[in-house]
This record gives sequence, C-alpha cells and structure tokens, in this order.
Amino acid sequence: MSNRLAFPTVVLLAALGVAACSSGGASAPSPAASPSTEAPSIAPSPTVGAIAHPTGADEIVLRYEDVGGFTPPEFQAGRLPYFTLYGDGRVVFQQTTAEVPPRDDNVFVGPPLRTALLSEDEVQELLEYALADGGLAVAKTDYQNPMIADVPTAVFTINAANDSKTVSVVGLGMESQPGPDTIVLEQLATLGERLRDFDQGGTLPSEQYLAPAYRGVIFEQQGIEGVQVREWPWVDIQPSDFAFPADPNALRMGTRTLTPEEAAAVGVPGFENGILSGVYLRSPDGKTYSLVIRPLLPDDTD
Repeated sequence: MSNRLAFPTVVLLAALGVAACSSGGASAPSPAASPSTEAPSIAPSPTVGAIAHPTGADEIVLRYEDVGGFTPPEFQAGRLPYFTLYGDGRVVFQQTTAEVPPRDDNVFVGPPLRTALLSEDEVQELLEYALADGGLAVAKTDYQNPMIADVPTAVFTINAANDSKTVSVVGLGMESQPGPDTIVLEQLATLGERLRDFDQGGTLPSEQYLAPAYRGVIFEQQGIEGVQVREWPWVDIQPSDFAFPADPNALRMGTRTLTPEEAAAVGVPGFENGILSGVYLRSPDGKTYSLVIRPLLPDDTD
C-alpha cells in the first residue's frame, strides 16, 4: 500500500510543529496550541478541488477511537479517542508511545494528550489518505467478527467529501479468515496504526494539550481493601453534586465537570493532560468512591 502519509505528512507536520513550538520553549505553549484560546475568526477555506469538510473548531472531521470490550466501567469512563482532527486544523491525539513513569500505588495515569495545528493543505492530504489508501471511502459501516469476543470495537468517524460516516470494526487488526472484506480491513488497520501513533513515536513536534475543563466520574464502592483511600479533596463539592442515574438499579456512577483547579485538588500530579483513575476517596458521609478524571476535548459538551 502507498506510504503517502508516512513521508509527506511527517515533513509537513514537522515543519508546522517547529513553527508552533518556537515561540518560547517547551514550558510555555504558544497561544495556538491551547484549545481554550480564542478560535480563529475566519475558518480556513478549502482550495479549488479540495475535499469539503466542516471548518468549526469543535467540529470533528476525522476521529479514531476504541469503544466497548470486556473492561471495567472505570476504564470505559476514562476512555479518550486516539486521534481527532477538527475543522480548524487542530489535531488532538494520545501520545501512545510516551513512557509513563510507574507508580508505587494503585493510581493509573494514562498517556498524555498532545496537539498540533495543520494547514488546510495538510488537512487535505490527510483526508485524501484516509478516504483512499485508508479505505474509509469504500468501507461499510459495520464489520463484525463472530470468531472473537470481549474485544474493543475500533470506530472511525469522518465528515468530509459532503458525507458523514462512521465505520465500526470489531477486533481491528486481528487475524481472520480471508474474505471479500480482507483488503478494506487491512487498509483500515493500517490507518488505525498511523493515527494511533500520529507523531511517529514522539519524533514530530507537538505541544501539550491544555484542557479547558475535565470530566470527573465517581463510582460508589463497597468492601474496598488493600488500596489507598484518600480524604475527600473538595470543600465546595459533595457527592450529591455529581449527576447519578435516576434508576436505582443502574450502576452508581456520578458525573460532574471539574475546573482545572478542582481536578488538581485531588493531589495526583502529572495527569493534567491525560487520564487519571485508580483513585479512591472517602466522602464526608463516610462512603468510599473511586474516581476517574479525563480531559474534555473541544467537541465535548459537558
């Protein structure tokens, strides 16, 4: 298959990243790097013959993520897309190859989120690859695999070429019997690999994603033993301030939007642009909750 993305996009993104990172060093991201800064007042205009796509800063153009699978609810609550391209050229991606230092407690800190800004020409090249060599233009909306179970489903979302499409693949990249969909599934697997390692193992310049807010999720726990239970970190937030399901038989999972300061009050440094889980809190009423925190992305509504 073609390597168009592997070379040209590396060059384009590298040049872009150098420009984005040259304004003041790694400790101070440039204004363009933060999704919380003001969006451009004029959306980029596609060139003649270009692939049409949304141009809003919070509109998804291309996304790759995993959903489902036999995993704990805390894992599901903290899941983030591997890669998202937004209409203004912003990409937000997990740096899946980053080394996360091990911890001596039960706390899990996920891989960091990074961001970069693509030009319209770079967006066009990426979309051309995803639709053609990546197989999205001809892919069906759903690919099941009856030979495997309890595995995640890979989901590609693309809004381009005057069409919106979601492609779901159970067990993407896992071996199966050859069939009429083999070529497309191989293309989708290659596309997923490239989007999952968008910055080529950290070799392409990008900047820390600065989330404007976080999603906090608490799960009521009973009979917890052998883990560190921390005191409730907030004075002005109670468990009742988290939105729990109205159904008493549903999983006791409460959700609330947290400011960066409220998220930092938990006292676990290093997760600010990634996922935090495995934290157990003792609330003022004596109940124990597990906590998951994940950054909000530009298209998140809460």
